[in-house]
Parts: sequence; structure tokens; C-alpha cells
Amino acid sequence: MLQNLHVKNLALIEEAEVDFKPGLNILSGETGAGKSIIIGSINLALGEKVQKEMLRENEENALVELVFSVENEVQKKALEEMDVFLEDECVILSRRIANGRGVAKINGESVPASKMRDVAALLIDIHGQHEHQSLLHKKKHLEILDEFAKDALSDKKEALKEAYTTYKKLLDELKTAGVNEEDRLREISFLEYEIKEISEANLQENEDVTVEEEYKRYSNGKKIMEALNMAYQYSGNGGENASDFTSRALKELSQASAFDEKVRELEAQMLEIDNLLNDFNREIADYIDDTEFDDETFYELEKRLDEINHLKSKYGKTIPEILNALGEKEARLEKLQDYDCYLADLKKKVNEAEEIVGRLCVEISEIRKDYAKTLVFEVTNALKDLNFLDVRFEMQFEELSDYTANGTDDPEFLISTNPGEPVKPLGKVASGGELSRIMLAIKTVLADNDAIETLIFDEIDSGISGRTAQMVSEKMNVLGRNHQIICITHLPQIAAMADAHYLIEKSVENCTTVSRIRLLDEEESIDELSRMLGGVEITDKVRESAREMKELARKRKLS
Repeated sequence: MLQNLHVKNLALIEEAEVDFKPGLNILSGETGAGKSIIIGSINLALGEKVQKEMLRENEENALVELVFSVENEVQKKALEEMDVFLEDECVILSRRIANGRGVAKINGESVPASKMRDVAALLIDIHGQHEHQSLLHKKKHLEILDEFAKDALSDKKEALKEAYTTYKKLLDELKTAGVNEEDRLREISFLEYEIKEISEANLQENEDVTVEEEYKRYSNGKKIMEALNMAYQYSGNGGENASDFTSRALKELSQASAFDEKVRELEAQMLEIDNLLNDFNREIADYIDDTEFDDETFYELEKRLDEINHLKSKYGKTIPEILNALGEKEARLEKLQDYDCYLADLKKKVNEAEEIVGRLCVEISEIRKDYAKTLVFEVTNALKDLNFLDVRFEMQFEELSDYTANGTDDPEFLISTNPGEPVKPLGKVASGGELSRIMLAIKTVLADNDAIETLIFDEIDSGISGRTAQMVSEKMNVLGRNHQIICITHLPQIAAMADAHYLIEKSVENCTTVSRIRLLDEEESIDELSRMLGGVEITDKVRESAREMKELARKRKLS
């Protein structure tokens, strides 16, 4: 459930904070008051692309934060699989916008916007005022059916996706496998040359790093030896050196240490220094004796490094990539050397993969058609509840000409809203207001089968009024019993059903226009219903009608 929304410096909103309630939350207000900004800010927090114009004038950054409480075990498990863990049973999604760019965070940890969208898809479903137009596209119909049947389809669809990927890969290989004899022999010769070149190099893992380090050491050998010899002279093998000086200092201290405790401590320290310096001299002398920078070794290192770099330029940027290329070339050579056998085996694999894909497509189609009957039945009942009294709603299945990763089904919703008329595609029958109600009916059916608790409807009442509006409000009320509904509306029939009613209003403060949102009490809600009913002039009769509408809504909620 969406517990809290915090918005700062977005469009007309200077700063707003809303605590949403369970059930039906209604947002209303005059046109231009900023209702769309609320939905826009939620979309922004859920990972939508940042629009520069959304930032409030003269402000450098903006913030949107959503706090969700999560009690559903299915949601908890899904979130954990995405490495999102609850804090006090809550998930906090935030988006900070600065310089036209957004920084997304989940529970304070920065994440890509794509992950924000994936997490949001588990927690909230937003139905915008134009989304019902997507019902005009057949692709959306298949998505709705698959969402309805997801529990039965998910494993099969995943298996089909993997099988189809394998099938397409084999099919593409078969399409490009055909070569004539001359080309085959030419490729064999070239592959044999490349395989020999890589194999004879006898590359070892990390050899390039080792050789390059040795090469650098040898190429700077003169400088290294000069530094070692000078350090050796200064520390103990020169005319006047550190070792001589420490020995003298130690001799002087030893002559006085018998007379003073502090001098004895200093003598002990100097003795340690003298020992360390002597050890250093022996170690540096041994290193000089053992180190050789001969020209022949340097030449061999340079030659090997050139060979490795040459192979890198042809076969890969690293030794593992070169060895991987060797394996691929050896496999390709083996195929070409026994080409007829390879081709026959490939065709067999393509046929076997196609059989698996075909079988899965049939199984998925059967599941879809079975669930389509239930979906059609439930949506039909929901449509009747929304004042489609003589509606006929069907789903027609056609078959695609070829396999896809999603099967071969090409279904479409058909509807007839008047008695005696044949069913037709939605785009040829339904008006904008009817599409809105059809989508509400579908959302209602899907919500009963979905773990998503919070549903947002942005002016889904567009194009409806009167008795239809009343029936939409009752459907919203039913939906709100098992889900948290956040609905932006301009219809008093829907607003009267609110479990929590919020007013979005615009005002001018310090010569600047700002939008604010606040929770209304009972009397304030009646005032807002009066405005929605009566417009500019609110009479006592209008207020009485608003109060009666509120009372009737309360009785319907209890029934």
C-alpha cells in the first residue's frame, strides 16, 4: 500500500506531503489546480523519463519520494529476489532531479531507473487517462490475457522463450551454412593457418602481463642499476657513507652509556639502526650480484611481446579471448572437414528444436483459450455492472504465420453494445467513454487475480455521466474493498464514495502560483461535492444534494 507521497519543487508544487489511506482515495480539484502533477510526480518516482520542464521555476533540484508498506508474502519474496529488502516492512522509492537528470534510490541505495520501474511494477499499477486507447491494439489484448493467466502460463512461456532462442539460432546457422566446394576448401585452408598461428604461440594465461612487466624492467635496466649502485655507495660502500656515520655515532654513545640511563636507551636505538643498515647493504649487494640485464634476454622478451600483441590485434584483446577464438576456429574447421555430416546434423537439430517450439506453442495456446473463456465471462459481468446492459464481449483467436517467442496466438477482443448487432473489434464500436469503462472492467477482473495492492486511476471517468457514473463509482467501491485505490476524478458520484477525499487547490503566494493538497474532513468533502455539482454558484439546495449523495454513498458502502 502507498502510505506516503512527498513532492518538492515540481511544477506548481513547492512542497507537498500526502498520507494515503486504505480503500478508495479520491483526489479532486478545479481544472488546472495540479491534479495531473500528482500523477506525474508518482510516475517520475517510479522511473519515468525526466522532463526538464517539470522542475519548478527558478529551482535547481526537485524530489519525489514514495513510501510503500508491504505485507503480501508474494511481493516480499519477489522483492528479495531483486535484492530489495524491507525496512520496518516498508520500501522507499525516491527520485531526485538536478540539472535535468534524475537519481533513483530504493531504501536510500542508488539504483538504475530500470530497476526502479521493475520494483514499482510489483507495488503499484497506474491507469492513465489515455491508457484505455491501448485497447485499440491487438497486442494489448494478448498482454491482458497473459496477465490474467500468468500463474498457469509463466513456466510454459519461459520454456518457449528458451526453446525459441535455440531454434532461431540453429535456423540462422542453417541459413548461412550453405557454401560451395571452392569456398569450403578456401576457408579450411585459412582456418588451418590461423589455428597453427595461435597454437604454435603456446600462450599461457596472464603471460602478456608477466612479459610486459619484465620487458619494462629490462628496458629500464641501466637506470635501475645506476640507482642501485648509488644507493649502495651512499648507505655503506662509498667514501663517506651512512654506515660509517652510524658506526661512529654508536662508538661515541657506548663511551657514555654507562653513566646515564637515557644514553643507554639511545645507544640501543642506534644499535638497531646500525644493524638494519648493515642488513640493507647486504640485501642490496646480493640483488646487484643476482641481477643481469643482458641484451639477448631483452631481445627475446621484445620478440615475445611483439608476437603476443600481433595475436591480440587479430584474435582478441586478451589471451583468454584469443584462446576462445582458437576454440571457435577449431570447431568451425571440424564442421567444414566433415561438411555433409555437419549439415545433416544441423538440419536434424533444427527439426527437433522446431518440434519443441511447436509443441509449446500448442500447449500455451490451449491454456490461453481455456482462460480466455473465464476472462470473457468475468469481464462481461463487470461490464454489465458498468451499465453495459446488453453487452456481448468475446475473444477471437487467429494464428500467426510463423513462430514467435510468445507463441503463435493473435487474439482480439470483440464487443457488441447493442442488441442484434454483431460483435466487432473495439476500435470499430466503442467510443472514448466506453473504452474507459471497458478498461475499468478489465482492471477490476485482473485486480482480483493480482498481488498488486495499489491501483491509480487518472480520470478514468472521462466521457461518462449520470447513471453510468453512479455505476462506475460503485465498481470503484467494490474494488476498494480489497485494494488501495487512488483516483483522480471530476464526477461527484465517484467522489462521494471516497474513504479519504483530498482536495488539490491552486493559489498565489508571494506573487507565485503554488498547488497544495490536503485531506478533507466530512463537511469539507460535502463542500467540494457541492462545487462539483453546482459549479460557480453553490446554493443551499446544491449543498443539500451533496450531503444526500454522501449519505447514500455511505449506505452503499455498508450494503
